[in-house]
Amino acid sequence: CTRERCQRLDLSGNTRNWFLTGSPDSYRNFIGKGQRGLLNVSNTEVYKNVHHSCGRFCFPSSQPLGEKTISLQSSSVGQLPHCFSAWNIQIIRSFRTSPSFQAAPVPLLWIIVKPAQKLFAIILGRSIRNWWKALPPNKRELFKESARKNKWKILLGVSSLGVLFVMFYFTHLEETPITGRARLLVFGKEHFRELSEMEYDMWMEEFKSKMLPETDARYQVVERVVGHLSESNKDIPQVSALKWVIHVVDEPGVNAFVLPNGQVFVFTGLLNAVSDIHQLSFILGHEIAHAVLEHAAEKASLVHFLDFLSLIFLTMIWAICPRDSLAVVGQWIQSKLQEFMFDRPYSRTLEAEADKVGLQFAAKACVDVRASSVFWQQMELAETIQGQPKLPEWLSTHPSHENRAEHLDRLIPEALKIRESCNCPSLSGPDPRLIFKLNMQRLLESSKDRETPNSTNRDLSKPKLDFPHN
Repeated sequence: CTRERCQRLDLSGNTRNWFLTGSPDSYRNFIGKGQRGLLNVSNTEVYKNVHHSCGRFCFPSSQPLGEKTISLQSSSVGQLPHCFSAWNIQIIRSFRTSPSFQAAPVPLLWIIVKPAQKLFAIILGRSIRNWWKALPPNKRELFKESARKNKWKILLGVSSLGVLFVMFYFTHLEETPITGRARLLVFGKEHFRELSEMEYDMWMEEFKSKMLPETDARYQVVERVVGHLSESNKDIPQVSALKWVIHVVDEPGVNAFVLPNGQVFVFTGLLNAVSDIHQLSFILGHEIAHAVLEHAAEKASLVHFLDFLSLIFLTMIWAICPRDSLAVVGQWIQSKLQEFMFDRPYSRTLEAEADKVGLQFAAKACVDVRASSVFWQQMELAETIQGQPKLPEWLSTHPSHENRAEHLDRLIPEALKIRESCNCPSLSGPDPRLIFKLNMQRLLESSKDRETPNSTNRDLSKPKLDFPHN
């Protein structure tokens, strides 16, 4: 990319699901003259403080993001933060960088017709079963004999139906922007743009009393980060084609999402959970990637295709099962098999792809991409400290925090090359991943030193874990 595209950002220094990708699941105004310059985007000045991104694990929830950034800038590279409290992280049980529902909304007509189709399949299957039961034994034998004689014709008919489905699948394959991955796309982009407008109105109505004004420091931070990401990646047609509009919601949930029409929603809980501008840039790059890669339309297309296929199995279940109770059990099993064999693995694939592309977006914006994996390690640590149970990854629509961090670590070398090709300033100072690892070791040592014979009588709900000063 050109030097103009890769303009410098001073970088001194996880989603419920209605995201037509994914959605939702606290500051004083610090804009002074010097502080305002801290987050300014400049085309000419190269800032040298990028190494400070690793200076602190977390911040008290009451401390503004601007103060976090200032404290990072003023601390020395080799010095650990004076205070660490993982309990100050505002974190929900399962951080999502896309909405909590398993699939994106589908065209409105399909939303209306889908339940009716399932009801029709159940009625049809049940009618076939009752009709068969009502037949006299001699007519049943005639039907069986006729089926045996025409088994090849029946097989040919079923095979033809299968061929039609295969042809439909391959004739609706498209190439994913940027990554070039082949994917099924049944619905057009215009459908989702219209639906995203409807969803935008819904969210605005829900959060109308919680929207931060444009003069709020937190709003301006998000605006500058999104603006810098979009400007640095404007050579990508899908990025430059959208108008990115910022909305910061005063909600404690650790969440952010982007609608297909470019409406960006960020919760203040996320601003309190990230350690610096680097991590925030990566998270927002991930959400922008969902919109750019059209994951909403892709996921809805797959769900639509699988649901249509499932109507055949649903009809067969209700026709074959001797009782309605067994048919209900069979229908539940069929739906769970579809969910865990197709829907959730596919969602995890889309999340991993958004991580990859979001990391590339951040690299072109001269972000310290090494901080991306640290964010997920922090999320993993916070859940561990809070004693939240670890669910197997196959039960989730998102990769586990640990696997996500490992995946990003594998992508970081390539992202660093992209960053270098954009003539970004060198990343002086220690790797934030190394700093985090050292901090964890010292945290464990510190906690062991604090143990006393009466430690079992301590109030474990409010531990006080501080890092040493050096």
